[in-house]
Amino acid sequence: MKKLMLTLLACTLITGMVLAEGNRIPLIGSKAPSFTANSTHGELKFPNDFGKSWKILFSHPADFTPVCSSELLELANLQPTFDKLGVKIAIISTDNVDVHKMWESHLEELNYKNRGTQNIEFPLFEDIDGKASRMYGMLHEPVSTSKDIRGVFIIDDQNIVRSINFYPMQVGRNMEEIVRIVEALKTTDEAKVLTPANWEKGDDVMVPFFPYTKAQLAENPGIEKEYYNVGDRMWFKVVDEKK
Repeated sequence: MKKLMLTLLACTLITGMVLAEGNRIPLIGSKAPSFTANSTHGELKFPNDFGKSWKILFSHPADFTPVCSSELLELANLQPTFDKLGVKIAIISTDNVDVHKMWESHLEELNYKNRGTQNIEFPLFEDIDGKASRMYGMLHEPVSTSKDIRGVFIIDDQNIVRSINFYPMQVGRNMEEIVRIVEALKTTDEAKVLTPANWEKGDDVMVPFFPYTKAQLAENPGIEKEYYNVGDRMWFKVVDEKK
């Protein structure tokens, strides 16, 4: 009996290790895991079929649920903003594509926040067996073994994971914050700067070094007006949106 119990315990541990191994969260800076699945736009391979655009993969617990419905309607409303940023959106859950399509049709009939009806232009992936969800660590088993939590993976044009956020099932995501993160990432990439706490597009940015030498200041006295210091190693660069 004791031997049987030890064998069962070992099997349980091995099974848990296998499940954990297949439910890893990709790290920031790593290559985004690739999967192929059916979607409301047909069979697609993520992220490859989304080209050289930035991508955001959103997971949600279930179709036809109130919080998830509000999130998709907010994303639909922000579609022009994401287009301008060069970002493509993808949604995934463990519901099947037929349910996705019915949900999409329902949402497109709603007048949410008196904005009028909106088209949902982004694909909704099915992940019935949870394989893709486990690749992205979206199934948090203490909460559910079959429903994704609210995950957000921001992936750049080289298919590198740049930002990861998880939210509980009961709390809707702030989509404006997702936009802010993309704007911050693009700003830091393009200008080689840092963004301080609560930064919004158009705010002054930080620089990771002393901004100029004495020789540079002597040659160009105006450079001093482009930067200011508020403390130890806290140098800011003035952002002029008119430039």
